[in-house]
Amino acid sequence: MNILILGGGGREHALAWAVLQNPKCDKLIVAPGNAGIAQIADCADLAITEPAAVVDFAAENAIDFVIVGPEAPLEAGVADALADAGILAFGPSAEAARLETSKTFTKEVCDAAGAPTAAWARFTEVDPAKDYIRKHGAPIVVKADGLAAGKGVVVAETEEHAIIAVEDMLRGAFGAASASVVIEEFMAGEEASFFVLSDGERVLPVGTAQDHKRVGEGDTGPNTGGMGAYSPAPVMTGAVTARALSEIVEPTIAEMARRGTPYRGVLYAGLMIENGAPRLVEYNVRFGDPECQVLMMRLGAQALDLMLACAEGRLDDVAANWADDHAMTVVMAADGYPGSYAKGSAIRGLDAIPEDSSHMVFHAGTARTEGEWRANGGRVLNVTARGDTLDTARDRAYAMVDAIDWPEGFCRRDIGWRALGGSSGAD
Repeated sequence: MNILILGGGGREHALAWAVLQNPKCDKLIVAPGNAGIAQIADCADLAITEPAAVVDFAAENAIDFVIVGPEAPLEAGVADALADAGILAFGPSAEAARLETSKTFTKEVCDAAGAPTAAWARFTEVDPAKDYIRKHGAPIVVKADGLAAGKGVVVAETEEHAIIAVEDMLRGAFGAASASVVIEEFMAGEEASFFVLSDGERVLPVGTAQDHKRVGEGDTGPNTGGMGAYSPAPVMTGAVTARALSEIVEPTIAEMARRGTPYRGVLYAGLMIENGAPRLVEYNVRFGDPECQVLMMRLGAQALDLMLACAEGRLDDVAANWADDHAMTVVMAADGYPGSYAKGSAIRGLDAIPEDSSHMVFHAGTARTEGEWRANGGRVLNVTARGDTLDTARDRAYAMVDAIDWPEGFCRRDIGWRALGGSSGAD
């Protein structure tokens, strides 16, 4: 079959890598793709947030199945347009995608479904928000209500920090995404990412991971789009996973169906677990980035079968078959990220790194210029490895990092530290 993946980051490189392992894939196009993806698949210049353009491209290229990687095309209604055109797609409708695109919507759904989450309030004006912060104290969490590329969340340790975040957001720090803010109770515990597929009725768990959002080691500094991840997440025990399904995910899916907007696609539940009890931090309506990289490393070719079954409404027919293995991805970012950073620096050593079922470098923001790899973004490379143990996956990943010659880049050296008993990385 002919398959189109929408997106151009490390997540889409990982999806492409997994899809290409499945013999059902005859031809793969990734739009817009990136320089790394171009080494394994055809890339196309396509406005992926314009539904009509995506439908026309799919028709012209005899596409049988479209996998939507990022959230922006879903918010724009690309999945709706593809469905109307009779083209099979993996990804929720724009209305169902509000589980990510509106923090307020998610909170309302959780309240209706009885799903445990943080206490919250929504604000469009600075002064009432300040009053709420002063009443509830710190630590407290301030979130842009809409999409902010994974950066619209501030975990404020002081009331002053929270007030500054509110002022920045409501005065346009994230454009329309922060025209309103949601202020939440700070939840203590350990975070984990839980991924399920839903065909509108049924739910199939497809993996757990733990992301590292803060830019600095020991989870310090500002939030980023993600500096690394590993899978599985030990905190997601069988008991915790069962509670997350029965208390959070399944009630949400049922509530979405009750509202007449059934959820179809991957649902990523960001959870906070304390004393074995999970609570919802947020939903994302696509695979996480960089969690997708470790999930695809472990799933391989079956990822396509699972996504097809989800899109075709036959999740009862499939199951995710997990090996007893582990995967880790380390994000290499440009100096200055998540603040301002320079593009164009040379990255050497990539072509000598092995690429196999245990070692992959997924490209997130690179360019290929005159035979050289160049940095072309903030998060640039996802150095990913797999092993029988997390220690082995960690050692392999950091050995690959050490083989990359990029003085203008950096990474955290402690990815997986919680699961590895506080280890500071591969020093």
